[in-house]
Order: sequence, then structure tokens, then C-alpha cells
Amino acid sequence: MKFEDAYEEYKIYAQNRHKKQGFYCLLHDFNGKILPYFKDYLIEDLSTKDFISWQNKILEFNYRNSYNKKIYSAFVGFLDYCCMYHGLKENVARTVGNFKNKVELKKDDFYTLEEFNQFIKCVDDEVYKQFFYLLFFTGLRSGEAMALKFSDLEGDYLSITKSLHRRGNREFDTPKNSSSIRKVLIDRKLKDSLLKLKKLYIRKYGVGNYDYFIFGGMKPLSTTTVDRKKKLACEKANIRPITVHQFRHSHATFLLQNGIMINEVSRRLGHSKVSTTLDIYAHTNLEQEKRVLATLSSTRYTFFYCLIHDFKRFITILKHYF
Repeated sequence: MKFEDAYEEYKIYAQNRHKKQGFYCLLHDFNGKILPYFKDYLIEDLSTKDFISWQNKILEFNYRNSYNKKIYSAFVGFLDYCCMYHGLKENVARTVGNFKNKVELKKDDFYTLEEFNQFIKCVDDEVYKQFFYLLFFTGLRSGEAMALKFSDLEGDYLSITKSLHRRGNREFDTPKNSSSIRKVLIDRKLKDSLLKLKKLYIRKYGVGNYDYFIFGGMKPLSTTTVDRKKKLACEKANIRPITVHQFRHSHATFLLQNGIMINEVSRRLGHSKVSTTLDIYAHTNLEQEKRVLATLSSTRYTFFYCLIHDFKRFITILKHYF
């Protein structure tokens, strides 16, 4: 069977087993990085040599390790399907194995509280200002924040049960995983600011009992406008820009630097495993280095103090007997 024909069947199979956003990403990666190389092959003719040649071609693009793993997983899933339903005897992707990790410098960036305050002063629209406040002080994914309606504000908690696609037709979807369905506590100041937005929408649209989007009113914010507002604020504040998703990193880093337990940070972010949080946020910074140094210096001082104290006691005992 031709590779391309098997792939057309696989798309129907995969569509029913992936979230919409995940399925679109799968198609994008497969169409761009796998199909052009193998579309004229017969699936039964695929060899480990062919797969290694493809890997070598992908490595020439110097993608990040995470992206290489992503397209490898897409290939594995397709060949597993061919093994199950088209009698393929060997999944050559599994036989060869994943791409070997290369050494990478961490590129994750985030704002400290001081930098965020510098940034937020320059956001000139109240709705967008509160949107960025929410991202920094809750760590919500942007799609989760954009999907929020005022019915999701329950007391001092935000109920996270849905997400909104950032691109395309902006459809609602379930959050990233089951752990992402959660309640996130917010402080009184943020809650009051969000409720002020509701009054703003009522004045604007004249409907008091409508379940408005918290950010946008009758319809959610445009992602392109969010990005534009962010860029303008960064330029005005003369601060380096970070991505919308990196406000989530900023929140997590802020909590960890202030001694919040990793399992609580993980729950608040909606990660399925604490190890995921550790993998992402196990970076060091200057303040942490200073704390390490202070601890080591204190330990050394205590050790030498005890040593000197014991030596003095030893001399005192000797003088007593001699």
C-alpha cells in the first residue's frame, strides 16, 4: 500500500483520537516534515536505513530536541496504525529509536515581579491589562483565560473547565489534560478588578444578565490584538518582550522563588505530573545561587566555630591535668 494512501486513512483514525488542536498540529507536522519525504514509498518497503536517512535530513534543520521528539512520535503513531490495520510487520521508527538529544541552552524567559510591574503600567486598555494580570498571577494558559466567562468566577475561585483555540475558528475545547480541569484561587484585588470589567460590559452592551466573556465581553479577545498590545507595552516600558505563554512561566517561577511547594505549583498550573513541573522549572537564577552560597558559607562557619571551640576545650583540659 502506498504511504500516502495509508496516511489518508490514518488521518480519519487520528481525528477521532486527538483533541482538535492536537490533531491540527499532527497534520501540520506530518504534512511538512514526513509526507514529502515518503509519499511515493510503499509502506511495506520502508527500511531502517530509510528511516535513518529521514532522521539525518531532519537533523539538518537543527530543530529543538522537543520538536524532534514531537515529529518522531507522529511517525511512530502512524506506523503503529499500519502495523495494526495493514499488516506491516515492523515499526522501523521504534526499531531505530528517537532522535538523540543535543546539548541545548535553556531559552525560557520570564518576568520578575518588578519587570511585570514595569510592563503592566504601559498597557493602555483595562481589559487587556486585567488579562495580563490574570496570566501573571494565576499561571493560566492563554486559551484557558480567553475561554473564561463570568459564570466561571465562583466566589474567590476561577473554575477552569474549557479552553479556546488561539488560532483558526476559535472553537471551545476541553483543557489540555484531566489535571487541567481545576479551581484556581485568586486574590481579592484581582477579583474586584474582574467584576469591574463586567460592569463595563453592561454599560457598553446594556444587557445585565448576559454571561459575558471575562476578557472581551460578547466575544473573546483577538489573539493578534493581544500580541499587538503586549508588543506596544514592551516598547513603551523599554523592556524585552516575552511570549504570552511566558507569563505562565513567570507565575510559576515567582511561586517557586518564594518557597511555594512544587506539588502546589504543579496543581495550580494544571500539570498532570509533578515531574513535568520539575522538568520545566528546574532552572537556577542569581538569587537561588546567592541562597546556595549563603547556606554553604554558614555551614562552613559553623563547622570551623565548633572545631575551634572543641580545640579550646581540649587545651583547657590539658592545663587542668598538667
